[in-house]
Amino acid sequence: MRDAQPKAIQLSDYRAPNYQVETTHLRFELFNDYTIVHSRLELVRHQADATSLHLDGQELELISIELDGQPLTAERYVLGEESMEIHGLGERHTLAVVTRIYPAKNTALEGLYRSGGMYCTQCEAEGFRRITYYPDRPDVMSVFTTEIIADAEQFPVLLSNGNPVSETVSDGKRHAVWLDPHKKPAYLFALVAGDLKVKEDRFTTMSGRDVVLKIFVEPQNIDKTDYAIDALQRSMRWDEEVYGREYDLDIFMIVAVDDFNMGAMENKGLNVFNSSCVLANPATATDAAYQRIESIVAHEYFHNWSGNRVTCRDWFQLSLKEGFTVFRDAGFSADMNSATVKRVEDAKIMRTVQFAEDGGPMAHPVQPDAYIEISNFYTVTIYEKGCEVVGMLHKILGAEQFRKGSDLYFARHDGQAVTINEFVSAMQDASGIDLTLFKRWYKQAGTPIVSATTKYDAEAKTLSLTLRQHTPDTPKQTNKLPVWIPVQLGLLDANGNDMAIQVEPAAAWTPESQVLHFKEAEQTFVFSGVTTEPVVSLFRDFSAPVKVQFDQTPTDLLFLLKHDSDGFNRWDAGQRLMLHWIEQAAATSEFSLAPTEREALASLLADTELDAAMVAYLLTLPSEAYISEFSDVVDPLRIHTSREAVCQAIAVDLSAEFKDCYLRLCSSDEYAPIPAQMTARALKNLALSYWARVTDEGLEQAQQQFASADNMTDQMAALIVMVNSGNEAVAAPALTSFYQQWQTDPLVVNQWLSAQAGSSAMGTVEHVKYLLAHPAFDWRNPNKVRSVISIFANQSLVNFHREDGAGYALLADAVIRLNSSNPQIASRLLTPLTKWQRLVPTLSQLMKAELQRIMHQGNLSKDVYEVVSKSLGTS
Repeated sequence: MRDAQPKAIQLSDYRAPNYQVETTHLRFELFNDYTIVHSRLELVRHQADATSLHLDGQELELISIELDGQPLTAERYVLGEESMEIHGLGERHTLAVVTRIYPAKNTALEGLYRSGGMYCTQCEAEGFRRITYYPDRPDVMSVFTTEIIADAEQFPVLLSNGNPVSETVSDGKRHAVWLDPHKKPAYLFALVAGDLKVKEDRFTTMSGRDVVLKIFVEPQNIDKTDYAIDALQRSMRWDEEVYGREYDLDIFMIVAVDDFNMGAMENKGLNVFNSSCVLANPATATDAAYQRIESIVAHEYFHNWSGNRVTCRDWFQLSLKEGFTVFRDAGFSADMNSATVKRVEDAKIMRTVQFAEDGGPMAHPVQPDAYIEISNFYTVTIYEKGCEVVGMLHKILGAEQFRKGSDLYFARHDGQAVTINEFVSAMQDASGIDLTLFKRWYKQAGTPIVSATTKYDAEAKTLSLTLRQHTPDTPKQTNKLPVWIPVQLGLLDANGNDMAIQVEPAAAWTPESQVLHFKEAEQTFVFSGVTTEPVVSLFRDFSAPVKVQFDQTPTDLLFLLKHDSDGFNRWDAGQRLMLHWIEQAAATSEFSLAPTEREALASLLADTELDAAMVAYLLTLPSEAYISEFSDVVDPLRIHTSREAVCQAIAVDLSAEFKDCYLRLCSSDEYAPIPAQMTARALKNLALSYWARVTDEGLEQAQQQFASADNMTDQMAALIVMVNSGNEAVAAPALTSFYQQWQTDPLVVNQWLSAQAGSSAMGTVEHVKYLLAHPAFDWRNPNKVRSVISIFANQSLVNFHREDGAGYALLADAVIRLNSSNPQIASRLLTPLTKWQRLVPTLSQLMKAELQRIMHQGNLSKDVYEVVSKSLGTS
């Protein structure tokens, strides 16, 4: 374990490496109990007059070290706990190091480790140092050759980055050689060895090159690869058409791994995936799983250019590759499915998770200025807010200029490790638009708050819109400056039609994108030719990641819900209206829909022209976590009770309509993971969840759907309805039947675990403890841990926030248990505990006490120490 009070790494301390590694030659000898790693590095001086070399190394057994063919004497190097320093160096050298490592004992799942019978790697961010001594930093880029030697029968598949060079078998040993001709940092290195089956296909690039596509899985999963390979082919074609990016190797490979800390990893030419993010067939995967697979396959493939060919200079630039690539995969998903639904999903993540991070102790800019453990900064701020910042650039520049900027960025920096500033500079140089002010989005933490007021002058036929912006203080950042906020908007007349817009100052308005450029602390914009007082539709398409304070009446919100031409703002108006209902229920302990409100919801259910998934979103109440972000002081029980009251009222008032909608959408068509079917199932199952809340007939229909379903989407939806019903006589037999049917499929069993742990009816502390002791649970598997503990703490909020603090204690116990075995997962579980200061006082103190208990354990990993100390305000 590491120092209990580790030192923070500062962006301001960045220095280029003394030496670069021109070529890296690795030879792995895989044995059951250990692995011998031979490395040969061709070093060249990078800093003038440099004579010393820093190598990172962690949990390595050094066997030998040679410099230019001669053993390195002890006085020439210093071996530390996590490093090696070599002194007295010249211009060029060949360094050869042999280490022994123990992958089977590597429970952290970083570096080289065993997952079942398979060897695999995870080297981002700093896992390569667990393999051999190396300058493990992203600005050291090298050409890699990898040799793998293993038992031929036990490991018929030996893979690494790049193109295959040779494969031979002799004396019972298989010997494979791979060459990656593209320079890359060590974090993109990958190795896989196992007894795997392969799904193979091909892709012809836009220049006519033939690329072999391969997905490797354990034998029992070979029937779950068709969708992933189809998604890969569509991703490759889309990247050519939209960004002009062509694949650059002869082969592209994906490997599915059960034990994996992340979702997937974009290692050059050899993507390693968490099995939950690549395996699917109709019987075992829900529609949501299919969409997730499509998105993640695209994301990792798109990294080939935005992350691999052009990579990060240092880890402070992480959003350079992640934010940009999330923006690219969001565009792909929008084109493959519904752009509006995708935008709603993105906004929900921002408002529920990222805004909470921005308002808590772990708040950090999209480009952080310091960190203790880089693994803690694979956050929604880096990924999703980073994506939104790129999206604002797209709105400001327009599609054509943005494409010119991305083309220039890739051309200018191909094969380099660069910074966020160089990305923005490419956009600026290509478009001619000064983006100096815009860069503040990367340097300032926190969510800007935009307040809006309007004044209509009937005589002058003008509407004045005054906007004010303020970004609250965050840890170590105060007195924030104004940022450039693109405000996409519309003005609706009495019939719900968009008015023509003319604005003063004219320079602040881009007509093509309907974007107002808000750049100062306070600005007033005057719209002329406004013949009647309009209803204002602000921040259409979620045009900026800000909190909006705009006092609109329930009547105006209902009008926008019914008429706004922007699908996102229809949803947003509905969410704001529902928040108003929930506040009413909290204040009066009862709630009922007004006739106009009931009519609006009923008309949505009857609308067969509107995208069915969009209707489902329009009729879904804000989650308890979402509601919490609109509360100054969070009272989880009050939120749960008032939300339940509104949900019950909607179910009662529209019971007949929900039944009709459900029956209308029932289909005998063979299941297919295509948008038209997916959207219909989304609305059908939402209707079932409302219908089953209030009638025995609806609950009986859920039982019938569960028994007869031919796909996991419908079966799991029905199971969740029964679990959430609170009717043990209905839920218990269904859970038993489901487990008996699927107990040999780990990914399906994870869904079974989550359905229980995340339920307000069933996910009690006592039941979660029962699940943790169940044979289906395994502390060593991150997917299992997330399926129970993370789902409980983030979804079953009324149980997690139990008045005696037992929910907090359960989570803290899990963090303490995983601190030494898997620090990454332990620190990620901590997020719910970081919100202690926003809770009502009684719960706040109980949660704080659990953080203090974790801190007093001592011998904390850097991952856990950083989150706990920042949460308690001690670092």
